[in-house]
Amino acid sequence: MSPFSPSSRGLDAIAARVAEVLGARILAAKTAFEELTIEIAPDQIVGVVTALRDDPELQFISFIDLAGVDYPEREKRFDVVYHFLSPRKNHRIRIKVQTDADTAVPSISDVFPAATWFEREAYDFYGILFSGNPDFRRILTDYGFRGHPLRKDFPLTGFVEVRYSHEQKRVVYEPVKLPQEFRNFDFLSPWEGTEYVLPGDEKAKPS
Repeated sequence: MSPFSPSSRGLDAIAARVAEVLGARILAAKTAFEELTIEIAPDQIVGVVTALRDDPELQFISFIDLAGVDYPEREKRFDVVYHFLSPRKNHRIRIKVQTDADTAVPSISDVFPAATWFEREAYDFYGILFSGNPDFRRILTDYGFRGHPLRKDFPLTGFVEVRYSHEQKRVVYEPVKLPQEFRNFDFLSPWEGTEYVLPGDEKAKPS
């Protein structure tokens, strides 16, 4: 019996084949918006994507995307979400694994070399670790960047600010400083009327 919910006839056949190929490696499965979604254990990811790629009835040969999702209230706070396309079958599949900030997910870069950059991005923005990635460095943030900016507990201001120092003739990093006037919020709408004169209205005639 297929673990997927019923869908269109063509997708049902793909879902049945996925269930047959992967078997007990599927921890959870569903069908939504004409796409298959499965959840597996992290240590199964390389074998699963290889099987989906190489099976002649599936041919999920096109790696589309890898993204992180942060659920800080969970013990395993991160989802790693993979998207694949079968051009021959014109169907997509989404694979999810869960992990925490200290447990590495095996890299799929040996199966899909393009995943190397996507895994680096997930590490850069979320701090998700991948074992076996051949070039595991930050990819978008600056050298020396502290933290992972897409985590939900990352402060909106960041930890440091960057500026060019004319005295030192180089870029310097300094702790974030917010002048106190920028911390005063009255939440009054200028369209409904404020209790003070707005900048530029000093010469306006009082009504």
